[in-house]
Amino acid sequence: MLDGYFRTRPLLRRAALTGAALLALTAAVPQASAATAAADRGPSGGGLSAVIRYTENGIPHILARDYAHLGFGTGWAQAADQVCVLADGFVTVAGERSRWFGAEAAPDGSLSSAAGNLSSDVYFKGVRESGTVEQLLATPAPAGPTRDLKELMRGWAAGYNAWLAQNKISDPACKGAAWVRPVTVLDVASRGFAVSVLGGQGRAVDGIAAAQPPGRAASGAAAPRTGPAAGGAARTEPAAAADPATDPAAAAEAARAFFDTGRYDMGSNAVAFSGSTTANGRGLLLGNPHYPWQGGRRFWQSQQTIPGELNVSGGSLLGTAVVNIGFNEKVAWSHTVATGTPVNLHQLTLDPADPTAYLVDGQPEKMTQRTVTIQVAGGEPVTRTQWWTRYGPVVTGLGPGLPLPWTAGTAYALNDPNAANLRGSDTALAMGKAHSVAGIQDALKRTQGLPWVNTVAADSAGGTLFTQSQVLPRITDELAARCSTPLGRATYPASGLAVLDGARGDCAPGSDPDAVQPGVFGPGKAPTLRDAPYAENSNDSAWLANADRPLTGYERVWGNAGTPRSLRTRGAVEDVAAMAAKGRLTVADLQEQQFADRVPAGDLAAADAAKACAALPAGAATASDGRAVDVSAACAVLAGWDRTADTGSRGALLFDRFWRKLTAGTAAKDLWLVPFSAADPVRTPRTLNQAAPGIGRALADTVAELTAAGIAPDAPLGEHQFVVRGGQRLPVPGGTEALGVWNKIEAPWNAAAGGYPEVVHGSSHIQAVGWDGGRCPVARTLLTYGQSSNPASPYYADQTRLFSQERWVTSRFCERDILTSPQLKVVLPRERR
Repeated sequence: MLDGYFRTRPLLRRAALTGAALLALTAAVPQASAATAAADRGPSGGGLSAVIRYTENGIPHILARDYAHLGFGTGWAQAADQVCVLADGFVTVAGERSRWFGAEAAPDGSLSSAAGNLSSDVYFKGVRESGTVEQLLATPAPAGPTRDLKELMRGWAAGYNAWLAQNKISDPACKGAAWVRPVTVLDVASRGFAVSVLGGQGRAVDGIAAAQPPGRAASGAAAPRTGPAAGGAARTEPAAAADPATDPAAAAEAARAFFDTGRYDMGSNAVAFSGSTTANGRGLLLGNPHYPWQGGRRFWQSQQTIPGELNVSGGSLLGTAVVNIGFNEKVAWSHTVATGTPVNLHQLTLDPADPTAYLVDGQPEKMTQRTVTIQVAGGEPVTRTQWWTRYGPVVTGLGPGLPLPWTAGTAYALNDPNAANLRGSDTALAMGKAHSVAGIQDALKRTQGLPWVNTVAADSAGGTLFTQSQVLPRITDELAARCSTPLGRATYPASGLAVLDGARGDCAPGSDPDAVQPGVFGPGKAPTLRDAPYAENSNDSAWLANADRPLTGYERVWGNAGTPRSLRTRGAVEDVAAMAAKGRLTVADLQEQQFADRVPAGDLAAADAAKACAALPAGAATASDGRAVDVSAACAVLAGWDRTADTGSRGALLFDRFWRKLTAGTAAKDLWLVPFSAADPVRTPRTLNQAAPGIGRALADTVAELTAAGIAPDAPLGEHQFVVRGGQRLPVPGGTEALGVWNKIEAPWNAAAGGYPEVVHGSSHIQAVGWDGGRCPVARTLLTYGQSSNPASPYYADQTRLFSQERWVTSRFCERDILTSPQLKVVLPRERR
């Protein structure tokens, strides 16, 4: 698609001259007057342009004179690689999926957990017609977005639109589709809003859309549905049910499962090493986010440069105009999905005379109605009403296990403070301009825009940082103790989900003096660790960011402490602590850690499982269906397995299938002989109980399953964990959450297709970054699924091949490296008026 615009080496001199001209222009034009002029233009006006230099693997290095022009180049380049995915997301945030794809078709799972298009449209059209995003755009900084971010978004919309106007779409996913259209700044900001509420309102879309007063059915409502949610828990439109407070234990478990980060389809590992552990006294960062491999939550890689103002490289979530995780000359950072519970509930006491009014301090308040009409392909329009309160929308459930029925006397409202947060991109922009971990921390304090992630960072001076600086409702343990309803007394200790008495005005979340918006914690309360030899997170709480310096004393809403850690956290802490103790670390050590593919579950249990297998009478075990299965061949495979999830590992697939079955059917208390101890959290629980009755059954079921699929018990992992790109089968290294592998890979089992034939989420934009004293960072990166979702693009699977071979891309950050790339191509996009 870009071939008509690419120029190669004859334009190198012109590109260099353009860069020099941009430098001069930046110095000559006062920022204030440029911003004022930009504000007077429409979303696609102003004759914007940029210089884009493409290097190996289709990575664009975008050079521009100011933020509007930088946004223009970024929007253009993202559209070139991902136009269909982007366009699909813009249909979502406009509330038009039913119009184009039908009410019952699969929704856009990247921007909410809606079970169907109708629920998605009801929610997002309600957001659009209520003016929510416009109000946030108009809010002055720091509570609202900065002028620089508004300019970036204006430019991004213009760049996307210019690409659409000047190119033909070749991607079959949307070629010739009427739903691909130009966008506005509001569309771009609405996408940012959707990302911000992804962990809150976005996970409750069905419950918000379905909420109706007792005795009133939703017009055109779809039947309750379930399926995998954007956050990993099942999504549902729950029907009315008994008060969940009648079963506190069930409610506690449902809330714990709903907010369990181990069940999300987003997660991450990240570790920062201080100068005390490295070969040259400078810091190191390894970032390994686990995100979906398809759809709108893919990362996209670029370098953004405004001479003298900004120079940052890294990964951007699609549709955003900034680098979300990355590095510059002095500092590198990554994010991991945090354990903070980003919402709370208010249990409403309803007016006996009116179920759409609720009492606060004895006075009735009417709910606000949001009534929207949804156009439906091939059907009549559907009109639906949402009900909103001072606390947020009325919601009828959080996941299938936690129904929240709206009765004549009670309803539940969802408080999501990130619904007032459009600052996430400002935070990313500020971090991109930081020069140290102190600068990263300052950026987080000033902007306070991260909705659901931790930050891990390292700098060239040898500093490290872990901080859980996310936007959370200000739920203190004292407030929860004083104001929890019976339901809240069950859910808060288990999950951090507070259910507060909405009838009492003094039960609303308070505010901290250092918070930029009311009702949230200020950054001074965030669990934070500075300059530890290592700082690591694998989606458990802040407690063991460094096992030698545990963080404690934070409110329950931030996460738990003194409780069992996931196998991935345990394995990660073991690995990075050993690396720090070894010392003299380099970027090469980070690369080795990424692809070590050690299976912590295997180290804990494979030898004992092999012994239990060998002890079975006559080498046979009874399967779940009652059949006797000869498992004797599996015993030797388990004993000889190298305990890795490398593509050539023999026994990894057998152990993977066995371990999933065993842990699904055996409680942790029955699985381990040495129970968890808070005094030894990394090494406990341990020692597999060889007498656990589930071991034989899991072995029999696994062997029977593999035999039926024609898979040998010692088959190499890569023969059965793979993706197919361009007709070529590419083996995929790594392992699932259940195994605890750093290089996380999640793939649905499909025996008929050969095992694990497609990755749904896992390692995505990987970066290993350090410094050697020069002006250029030492960085190796890998975007596992490639830059483009278009099968016709040369950048559709090139980095997937590298990932399959455990190879890396050498970052080209400095000008000399960019201009000497053997694959350099230059494009000079500009608006045509």
